Amino acid sequence: MQVFLWLLVLVLGYALGNCNGALLISKLMMHDDVRKHGSGNAGLTNFFRTYGGVQTLLVIAIDVVKTVLACLIAGWLLGPYGYAAEAKMAAGVAAMLGHSYPAVSQFRGGKGILCGAALAAVMDWRIFAVILAIFVVTVALTRYVSLGSVLAATAFGICFLLVFWGNWFLCTLGVLAPCFVIFRHRANIQRLLNHTESKLSFHKK
Repeated sequence: MQVFLWLLVLVLGYALGNCNGALLISKLMMHDDVRKHGSGNAGLTNFFRTYGGVQTLLVIAIDVVKTVLACLIAGWLLGPYGYAAEAKMAAGVAAMLGHSYPAVSQFRGGKGILCGAALAAVMDWRIFAVILAIFVVTVALTRYVSLGSVLAATAFGICFLLVFWGNWFLCTLGVLAPCFVIFRHRANIQRLLNHTESKLSFHKK
C-alpha cells in the first residue's frame, strides 16, 4: 500500500507541476506562447519581461499553489504512516520537475524557482525567509534575477542541511533540488561570467 501511495505522490506532484503558470496565462489571456519571446523560457521572469502587468501575479499564484497543493496532498496521504515531511518533500521536488519539463508542453518549461520557494515555505518557514531575503537583496542590488535565483538556491541547500540534519531523505532532496535549479541556470551563469546577462527592468518594452 505504501509503495502505491509513494508512486501516487510522485505522479501527482509531477502532474501538478505541468500546470505551468507562465504558459497557461500566456496562452489563455494573451493567446500567445511566452516561449516564443525573450529567453524562450516558460518562467516568471521571461513572462514579466514579455508582458508585464498584473497577469504576472496570476503566474506566481499558479506556480505557488500547485506546489503547495502537491505537498499538502502528499502529506495527507503518507502522514498516517509517519512520512508526512518526506512525502511533502518528494511531491515538491516532483512538482519542480513537472514545471521544468512538462510532458504536456514538449518538456519545455521554467526553471523551478517559484516551486522551490513554495516547497521551502511548506517545509520550514525559516528556510523560506532566508532564501527570500537573499533573493530580494541580491536582485535589488544587482538587478540580476538569475544571480538572486542561484544564490537563493545555494542557500536552500545549506539551510536544509542545517535544519534537517539527521534525516538523510530530506537532506538528500534538499541538496539535489537546488543543484537542479542551478543546472537549469547554467546558461545564465555563463552570461553572468561574460557580463552579458540581462538586468531586470520595470519599464515595459
